[in-house]
Amino acid sequence: MTTTGYADAGALGARDAGLEEVSLGERRGRFDMAFLVLVLILLVVGVVTVLSASYASAYYESGDPTYYFTRQLAFAAGGVVIMLGVSRFTTRFMRRWSMWLLVFAIALLVLVLMFGETRNHAKRWFKIGSITFQPSEIAKIAVIMSFSVMMCKYGENLRKFKKGTRKKFFISLIPFVAVLGVVVFLLLKEPHKSAAIIILAIAAIVLFTGGFDTKICLIAIVAAILAAVVLVKTVDAKYLSATEEEKKDYATNRIIYWLHPDDDPADEGYQILQSLYAVGSGGLTGVGLGQSRQKYLYLPEEHNDYIFAIFCEEFGYVGAMFILVMFALLIIRGFWIALHARSRFDALVAAGITGMFAIQVFLNISVVTNFIPCTGISLPFFSYGGTALLVQLAEMGIVLAISRDITPTRAG
Repeated sequence: MTTTGYADAGALGARDAGLEEVSLGERRGRFDMAFLVLVLILLVVGVVTVLSASYASAYYESGDPTYYFTRQLAFAAGGVVIMLGVSRFTTRFMRRWSMWLLVFAIALLVLVLMFGETRNHAKRWFKIGSITFQPSEIAKIAVIMSFSVMMCKYGENLRKFKKGTRKKFFISLIPFVAVLGVVVFLLLKEPHKSAAIIILAIAAIVLFTGGFDTKICLIAIVAAILAAVVLVKTVDAKYLSATEEEKKDYATNRIIYWLHPDDDPADEGYQILQSLYAVGSGGLTGVGLGQSRQKYLYLPEEHNDYIFAIFCEEFGYVGAMFILVMFALLIIRGFWIALHARSRFDALVAAGITGMFAIQVFLNISVVTNFIPCTGISLPFFSYGGTALLVQLAEMGIVLAISRDITPTRAG
């Protein structure tokens, strides 16, 4: 059995590869140590940052300054065990259960609308005792796995949109549109727009890396960018020309207070201004571990969505660049594993998980630095959230499992 890379015209697995399965009795290699080390470095730094960022609010809320830290540490330890356990899964096992995972995720999304806990006018959470989790985290990996299975089955019909094959193209596209439509619809009903955006993005990544017609992908990307630019320009122009009375109608518009946070520094613009103060206060080398001032109830969500701002304040530009480099190396290594994966399914799953990870890192840091409007997306391995951390480490375990089947001569 031979192994061939999956890079072809910018897409993984564009060739008709089928599935080169690893039999249950076949000896597998060791997982990718470089990928594992990068995950552990980010995890350790993230847990320490949770301790530093959260102890003021934890003391204020519960009287225990280590409340968030001890919970995050416990979930991190459990997540590492889960990651190593998942790394033993075989391609055959993962592919066999991919569609059932999708069914399970959709069922959870339906149930959370019926029985979920409501917070800030949204039903996104299940609460079991003191543990809460969002079904959207399961939905993300379910979409990646199910789309990878479907691309192995229908991908050849989606490679070119041309005369003579258009009927096959549209018929093959129906399962993807149906799955994506159901999942996104349920997420918008919660509502959970940020999760819907991520799922749309990772669906596009799996389709593109699976060999979906490149021209259509490029047209869709350009159209989305142009639509976003037009929307921002239109909203901003109307706001700037509005009277003071008319401007009150924009009170909850995130685009406006992304562009003009100073117009409402005590309310809608408060969080982003405090985030920028934290980032700027760090200077070159930061104020030191544990010395942040913004975490003393100035910056909301300081141990969650905006934890990177606290890290920048304490470790400065140098520390921020170190973390960005670690994230970049992990993402590059994840795509390296995808490029050298043994089967098309493996390649698509590894690329989908790595792409999802990259999107979340980019969006979170972009929000913290006010590059884009607030999206409510957490920073992997850093933001507080036990069940989310467990899912993230399980996803890293899937990539490690895929890396175990790379032919030793190609591992490096």
